[in-house]
Amino acid sequence: MSIFDQTIKRRFTNSVKWDAMKMVYGLNDASEILPMWVADMDFAAPTAVSKALQEHAERTVFGYSFMSEEAIQSIVDWQNTRHDWQIDKDSIVFCNGVVAALANSIVAFTNPGDKVLISTPVYPPFFNIPKSNGREVVSCPLVEKNDGKFIVDFEAFEQALAQNVKAYILCNPHNPGGYVWDEATLKEIVRLCAQYDVLIISDEIHADLMINGEKHIPIAKIAGDEINRIVTCMAPTKTFNLAGIQVSYMIVPDKKKRLQLEAVNMASGQGSLNTFASVALQAAYTEGTPWLDELLPYISANMDYVKAELEQIPGIRIIKPQSTYLIWIDYRELKLEEKDIMKRLLEIGQLALEPGTKYGEEGRGFLRMNVACSFETVRDGVERFKKAFEQ
Repeated sequence: MSIFDQTIKRRFTNSVKWDAMKMVYGLNDASEILPMWVADMDFAAPTAVSKALQEHAERTVFGYSFMSEEAIQSIVDWQNTRHDWQIDKDSIVFCNGVVAALANSIVAFTNPGDKVLISTPVYPPFFNIPKSNGREVVSCPLVEKNDGKFIVDFEAFEQALAQNVKAYILCNPHNPGGYVWDEATLKEIVRLCAQYDVLIISDEIHADLMINGEKHIPIAKIAGDEINRIVTCMAPTKTFNLAGIQVSYMIVPDKKKRLQLEAVNMASGQGSLNTFASVALQAAYTEGTPWLDELLPYISANMDYVKAELEQIPGIRIIKPQSTYLIWIDYRELKLEEKDIMKRLLEIGQLALEPGTKYGEEGRGFLRMNVACSFETVRDGVERFKKAFEQ
């Protein structure tokens, strides 16, 4: 029996995933709804992390703190061991979360009115954050191949860059699709962004969640002489289910850019991270590998089950993700409107998934399902999905 077979009760714990559905989905009552929407796991964090946090809590004084040298070194060691990427510890800039890191980068390196490029469908903050900061979002949609996977249309990508774009936000690996970008794709992104003098802000928060032996390639690792135009945003939070700790970091090789980011932090009154951040990060990166190595095949098996079961429904298609714990369900052949799909799922199946248009218009006809939960919960979710489509 796997440690991940345990079903942890999370309702009434102020969990966004479990306790905010009534507000998010506009329901009168969400008590019977199964949440498989927002991207956090229903698994307990590694024991080593919980132990380290408990020991820290017993110190009873929670004053101002800073990231320890040991925590910083654990990042360097993790990137080297996990991704064969050698980074300089001086290149690390800390932040409260990857979304905050994206926002700080947009503010630091672009001006109001500047154009920011994204590839849709994509994680909603990619278009919300630039817009909220007065930037213009330019979308270059991914293109679907015959096998159902999506790729970058580089002709359209270059045309978009030529519109005086100042920054490109890359999702590497891709959310919601779960695609792992290959080296050739990443090198072409770097080449074109260099040609048009565009900064690359790379969200690599799902880098550690590689399925079936896939390998993550940090874009900065293969950027060569263009490494200084890249800001890489990473965190242990998705990897080890620590989202509530709110700790992330940016790897910024260019010293000038690091100073710009620090200036943004100062201007917005952002001080040090919370006192538990350093403790959780260090414990995860130094002692969390066995937990993660057991997690990945468990998620892969959940994905295989969902794909096998749901594709028995005529009109449902699933391409197994190469990364993340999120499944991108294609229901376009059903010829049903998104509002009707969501109504069926919520009212008949009592199942909460994410509608594809949340990720841009290119997501219409898709649903996102989170399978980072016990197999028992996954099986329940599949049965609820089927029930919604019995008619």
